[in-house]
Amino acid sequence: MLLCYEMNVSRPYAVISSPLDVEVLLVLRRTTRPLTGREVARLVRKGSEAGVRKALARLTAHGLVHAEEAGRAFLHTLNREHLAAPAVEVLATMRHELEGRLADEIEGWSVQPAHVSLFGSAARGDGDTASDIDLFLVRPDDVEEHDAVWREQVARLADHIYRWTGNRLAVAEVDAREVRRLRQDRPAIVEALSADAVTVAGPDAADLFSGGA
Repeated sequence: MLLCYEMNVSRPYAVISSPLDVEVLLVLRRTTRPLTGREVARLVRKGSEAGVRKALARLTAHGLVHAEEAGRAFLHTLNREHLAAPAVEVLATMRHELEGRLADEIEGWSVQPAHVSLFGSAARGDGDTASDIDLFLVRPDDVEEHDAVWREQVARLADHIYRWTGNRLAVAEVDAREVRRLRQDRPAIVEALSADAVTVAGPDAADLFSGGA
């Protein structure tokens, strides 16, 4: 038996009411295979099995999740025809949207950087509302640190990121000469960048520090 109830049309925004609802929906979005509540609980990043089951019951009651009886368990799938399904897609792709906006903004800079990448929690996807957006920025050798155009570009980007996300921008900025020193000394930030960085402009961080760029 398939269980699927009705959306509250007077308060349609109530369909997603908690961060755990979002976590559950993102798990279901990644597959078309029906999942038990236990499987969903194992795949969410945060949340107890009891909490996941309650979230699944809420989402089923609103029709955003289909639940089908299978013995003593229920198998859950995302209702991709639901009016709220596009909102789930938006939530799922927000990090990619941030990366795209960053790339577009930097492409328009009059003084182009040698390299830009996201790192830290923004790259790993495990941050929260208190997390900064960490950006590794390599200034060209022929641009001074206090160059007015360069500084205005970076300040404008920080302002845009705050308006896009509500998070502050934290910039780790070096010039291309400093990259060569970092390549030799291998401080902790180099290992973090090589492992987790999401390249926005220029060569990949791993290539940057391997000497391949």
